[in-house]
Amino acid sequence: MRLDHVSYAVSPGELADTIQRLGASLGAGFVDGGKHPSFGTRNFILPLAGGMYLEVVSALDHPAADRAPFGQAVRKRAESGGGWLGWVVAVNDLTPIEKRLGREAVAGHRTRPDGFELQWKQLGVIGTLEDAQLPFFVQWISSRDEHPSANANGLKLSKIEISGDSTSISEYLAEPANHPLEDVDVEWVSADEPGIVAVTFQTANGLVRID
Repeated sequence: MRLDHVSYAVSPGELADTIQRLGASLGAGFVDGGKHPSFGTRNFILPLAGGMYLEVVSALDHPAADRAPFGQAVRKRAESGGGWLGWVVAVNDLTPIEKRLGREAVAGHRTRPDGFELQWKQLGVIGTLEDAQLPFFVQWISSRDEHPSANANGLKLSKIEISGDSTSISEYLAEPANHPLEDVDVEWVSADEPGIVAVTFQTANGLVRID
């Protein structure tokens, strides 16, 4: 399976400082991704090589953030101090995963500042909300040319460190535990809480680890 993006959640008041700090560390600038009306969130995007991207996301002061599982997950992570929220796996067709997990995908959309509406389907956010080590899945409806990774400048995500049970993840993804993702290394580490511990990026100035 292919990694689509990783999410870093913060409170609205920390959003500007966070994208400046991460952008300075990685030597690249974020772009305004716009709002997720049905989830009650907004994000800033850093396009990455290989069809991936880094998302910094915060919950809006909106009822949707309380109703939608994604909005709940973002707010929960921000209120616990902020940081890595989760990882998202891209698939061409969610139907087999819907059958395997016994759940239906939900529609997602986000209107960019230029007015273009990105559309996708996603599945598994409730699982991530309940167990932070679990990724969720996305199937893009918008064309590949409009994917948030467009216009990447060579910055590459090379490794994710995850605290969790590799066997559970392997069963959840139906992929081998030692290499569940294409083109990205996954290292299983021990930490107090499950979920992403750190992400390493290949930058123009070498490897940069963000924890």
